[in-house]
Amino acid sequence: MKKYLVFFLLLTGVAQAQQLAPLTVQKIMRDPKWMGVSPTNYRWSEDSKTVFFTWNPENKEKDQAYKVSVSTNKPEIAADNEAAKAAGNNYTYNKDKSLALYEKGGDIYFYNFKSKKESRLTNTVDRENGAYFLYNNDVVFQRGDNLFQLNLQTNEFKQLTNFVKGKRPAIPERAVATMQDSWLKTEQTELFDIIKKRNKTGGRVQGFGGRGRFGAADANQKTIKPIYLEDKFLSGLVVSPDGRFVSYRLTTPVITNHNTIVPNYVTSSGYTEDIAGRTKVGENLTVSENFLYDGEKDSVYTVKTAQITGIKDLPDYVKDYPKQLEERTQKNEDRKVNLGSPEWNENGTTAIITADAQDNKDLWVLKLDAATGNVTVLDRQRDEAWIGGPGVGRGIDWIDNNRFYFQSEATGYSHLYVFNVATGEKKQITSGKWEVQRTQLSKDKTTFYITANKEHPGITHFYKVSVNGGELVQITSMKGGNEITLSPDEKWLAINYSYMYKPWELYIQANKPGAKAVQITKSTTAEFDSYKWRQPDLVSFKNRYGDDVYARVYPAANPHPNKPAVVFVHGAGYLQNVHYWWSQYFREYMFNNLLADNGYTVIDIDYTASSGYGRNHRTGIYRDMGGKDLTDQVDGVKMLVEKYGVNPKHVGLYGGSYGGFITLMGMFKEPEVFAAGGALRSVTDWAHYNHGYTANILNEPLNDPIAYKRSSPIYYADKLKGNLLMLHGMVDENVHFQDIVRLTQRFIELGKDNWELAVYPVEDHGFVEPSSWTDEYKRIFKLFETTLKK
Repeated sequence: MKKYLVFFLLLTGVAQAQQLAPLTVQKIMRDPKWMGVSPTNYRWSEDSKTVFFTWNPENKEKDQAYKVSVSTNKPEIAADNEAAKAAGNNYTYNKDKSLALYEKGGDIYFYNFKSKKESRLTNTVDRENGAYFLYNNDVVFQRGDNLFQLNLQTNEFKQLTNFVKGKRPAIPERAVATMQDSWLKTEQTELFDIIKKRNKTGGRVQGFGGRGRFGAADANQKTIKPIYLEDKFLSGLVVSPDGRFVSYRLTTPVITNHNTIVPNYVTSSGYTEDIAGRTKVGENLTVSENFLYDGEKDSVYTVKTAQITGIKDLPDYVKDYPKQLEERTQKNEDRKVNLGSPEWNENGTTAIITADAQDNKDLWVLKLDAATGNVTVLDRQRDEAWIGGPGVGRGIDWIDNNRFYFQSEATGYSHLYVFNVATGEKKQITSGKWEVQRTQLSKDKTTFYITANKEHPGITHFYKVSVNGGELVQITSMKGGNEITLSPDEKWLAINYSYMYKPWELYIQANKPGAKAVQITKSTTAEFDSYKWRQPDLVSFKNRYGDDVYARVYPAANPHPNKPAVVFVHGAGYLQNVHYWWSQYFREYMFNNLLADNGYTVIDIDYTASSGYGRNHRTGIYRDMGGKDLTDQVDGVKMLVEKYGVNPKHVGLYGGSYGGFITLMGMFKEPEVFAAGGALRSVTDWAHYNHGYTANILNEPLNDPIAYKRSSPIYYADKLKGNLLMLHGMVDENVHFQDIVRLTQRFIELGKDNWELAVYPVEDHGFVEPSSWTDEYKRIFKLFETTLKK
């Protein structure tokens, strides 16, 4: 009897250990492995029969390689050699895909699919990389700074370029012939027969193996024009399909910029150590020039950007600065542009190249005349805010020798277009108030496979459409997030799928509309599954400008008598969080469940500038961060008051990074709406953030100070009324700790005392340690409990 009792108690203990409820911060902020580990890193075998992936279903210390056959649908551990082969064989094919190249261990390998034979083409201590086929099946690859060509039929191996590090040697004095030099040379020829003889034979003396005793060179020896790199960086080497033209980019480093320093206090040495950081927005940008080397003529010339239509056009914002407008108009300078690498059609007759203005207002698609460096504008996208959107400026490629495809926000949403260089016709392939997010051309080049949010802004599906346009055919059917890895033979889909309360799992489906997707993996733990995770209400409301704004709402299970509400603000960088798939903010998703369990109604808004909603939503914060993105939060609270019965006097908000920035702006600019806020790793002054992100939205501090003062929380710190908790990692290399320290000093000088700062000495921007996650969210929960439930 005792034996059965002990067994029963053991089972009871295990069952209790697997019960997650009630949620606590300590439970949900543990190492995420407690939830289970989703599969990642999908890749197909070359024969399209097996999917390899990385997984850890048994919660081991390290993830392992797994495989699943489409014939069995049963996952199993993969042998190291087969997993490595699937991961390493990132083939580059020839035109008919009968031959392939790949790099392994710094050498180039060749594979013949007909004979199923592999050959090693290089075996050197140098690294060879970037191998691809020319139109005639010759192989081109890069070694060091130079390109080489190998003929697989004759084994002829030749060098295509002669880039030389350092400066061009100085020309010695008297290197240029004078009249005196000419007189002496003539005299020598007249006096000596040996000179006459050698002049006739090009300086060679017979009997010395083609090289004279005085070291004269072989007249048949090929020379390649040396191109001296000096102090510049070489990049973007591309060879035309016929091997004649080499395009390349030289970039001059900027040595006058001030790089920031991030002090690291908790170190193994016991001393404070400095981390070299990024520059701040508005610092000088690197300057690049694009060149073409003509192997036939052994000559170099530049790509002529001055010919680009609109190259001198100024952005509209300079109208706010009359003196700047006058000066820039008088200078009438070409704007600086960044050029992409040429994309050649298959037979090498035509190349296209993209150019984007450094002020982010223009993107051009250009036809490049490689023989002259001249360019012709085929398409221009102009945006007075900034060019962007999914797929825009990326993924441009050829369908055939006359047509290429690209994406554009010309209609307000990113859609797919085909351009015919022979006729000049631009044809729109997809249309509607939704976005094409990814595009892939089929092997036979008759079909586009696309991922898009046509059904709903928060649902992605896989579709196909003819390259000539026509009906868009939906292939996947599961509601949520569908991320597709297409098999090489295009008959199968490996689907990374998730739903709101279901983390990502692997499914396999035939590449046919209506085919059933079969679940392969089950990754969540019994403890995770024991809690009934909420499917939040996915709603939309009209903001004060009449725009549709989408939100997730977590209604309170049993509302507290104060009927409090909390706004969670997601981060930015162009991101979406109101969707039907598992959130990258999984910790915050669980914390929102905890808040709802404790009587709070929680809302999570895809505010203006979130991704997935088109150009106007994307650029709605131009020159005014903390404008529409903040008022959307306020309008969301109004909706909660009207439809969910929350008390407008008891509303808090929290978020990290951009969410922390909005939390600060909410506490400063809308103190009557938000009583408490938890601001994590917040930007407090945009003039101290990086260039790549900030200059798009606010231009540069020196040129547009109005935008920076309008958008930076530090200028509104005197308006703080509610209770503010700030939390920041001290080794944050993205939003520097200096940012929050500057705001802290501002509060001290203003005499504010309703704020706190919690610091995390070992954390970068994205926290890693579970103890840090636990500490910061315990503090946020305490803030809401002690302020919103009073």
